[in-house]
Amino acid sequence: MRARFLLIAALAALAGLSLAACGPSKEDLAARQAAMTASKSAGAEFLAKNAKEPGVVTLPSGLQYKIVRSGPEAGPHPRPIDEVKVHYEGKRLDGFVFDSSYERGVPASFPLRGLIPGWVEAMQLMRPGDEWMLYVPADLAYGDNQAGADIPPGSTLVFKIELIDVLQSKLRAPKG
Repeated sequence: MRARFLLIAALAALAGLSLAACGPSKEDLAARQAAMTASKSAGAEFLAKNAKEPGVVTLPSGLQYKIVRSGPEAGPHPRPIDEVKVHYEGKRLDGFVFDSSYERGVPASFPLRGLIPGWVEAMQLMRPGDEWMLYVPADLAYGDNQAGADIPPGSTLVFKIELIDVLQSKLRAPKG
């Protein structure tokens, strides 16, 4: 019985060591935290400088945009329940393009409620035919999370967005 208990205890200890080896080390976690802090600092510095650029509007949320081209004033604003058809390019602050419908040669359609908060906020202000530059703070993008292989945690992102069409939902927007 005692031998059986010792065997189980030894196996449990080995399993614990194996699981511990699978997780990130303290050094890895510290390096990730340092990189995220540096990324957030660079983003805050960029946004503070960018806010002074001609034509840049800073919203209360911290989202910034610059109108490149305006579409017809009579066009509909997307609602959170609508789908949007856009051409876009997304860049990190270092200029690396992580996604582009322009490069693919085909506009993309997305349900608005499935996008990052910065896009949701901006899209509701746009009309078809508008082309804007969006400067999205990390907390309105992916926050402290890594997004794929190309967007590190804490990243401020820059988007060129051309709203082509609003595919309005037949549903009614919730009241409130």
